[in-house]
Amino acid sequence: MLSVAGLRKAYGSVVALDGADLEVATGTLAAVLGPSGCGKTTLLRCVAGFERVHSGTIAVGGRTVANTGTHMPPHRRRVAVVPQEGALFPHLSVAGNVGYGLDRAARRSGRVEEVLALVGLPGYGERMPHQLSGGQQQRVAVARALAPRPPLVLLDEPFSALDAGLRGDLRRDVREALRADGATAVLVTHDQGEALSMADQVAVMHDGQIVQSGPPSTVYREPASPWVARFVGEAVLLPATVDGPDAVTPLGRLPLHGTAGDGAVTVLLRPEQMRVSANGGGTAATVVRHDFHGHDALVQLRLTDGTEVTARILDSTPPLAVGDTVTVAVRGAARAFPML
Repeated sequence: MLSVAGLRKAYGSVVALDGADLEVATGTLAAVLGPSGCGKTTLLRCVAGFERVHSGTIAVGGRTVANTGTHMPPHRRRVAVVPQEGALFPHLSVAGNVGYGLDRAARRSGRVEEVLALVGLPGYGERMPHQLSGGQQQRVAVARALAPRPPLVLLDEPFSALDAGLRGDLRRDVREALRADGATAVLVTHDQGEALSMADQVAVMHDGQIVQSGPPSTVYREPASPWVARFVGEAVLLPATVDGPDAVTPLGRLPLHGTAGDGAVTVLLRPEQMRVSANGGGTAATVVRHDFHGHDALVQLRLTDGTEVTARILDSTPPLAVGDTVTVAVRGAARAFPML
């Protein structure tokens, strides 16, 4: 449904997009994930038609909408945008907002009520925007985007202004609404949890380029580089030496995913691979930090050689405290990268 190839966009001497490539299949939700300033919002604005590209190609539904010599205006692209804040018309009812882009026949067809039900707001058509909570206003914005059945919906960090508890519920409901309506969508976000939990495809962006794109589990478990590993979740990166199928690390000899050649490498482990015990087997370590998150805890550990690693634990009895001496063992295999 969406094809972006070699896209370049600069603002004076500042290059925002530097050869970005992205493919999004029909009926899927792709999350473009990256830190502030990486170019993800510029990418969205170029796809929407709000910015002209300097080179490269954008095609929506097989139709070229932008390249070096072409710039189709936004209203002809039939691409819907859900902004960070709902931007509803304050003088129109919920039904008026949702039906704003529909012709009279479509409004009479029941489409407005249909999409309001999809986003969890059946019966809200007569309410005014000021009578809604922030989360409800965002639901209306999504319904408005879905109403004309656009080929592509762009979501520009639509949950960023909401509190954490509300974000979780809204993410799930919006994802289900998009799926139920058969919509193709691109979500721009800097929130790793949001991207991994919502998307069929995660495209990680860095310095104006898509550096990895694939299913969320692949991007998390098989990151393309140490930078991607650090950005998509917590990462434990250790110096190591390859010895046959294993790597010799400060945590001992660890099996490797695939082949890694010979010599010095950097190995990746995830904190949930760490098994921490008060008196079990493994490498001795000291607890230097304990961050409790309710459902789990992140524990910073210092090995006897001074190396620090992070472990994710569900619980410990008694609870670990700073200064405790423990042992650390590793579950599963490590992933190796060439030493930088």
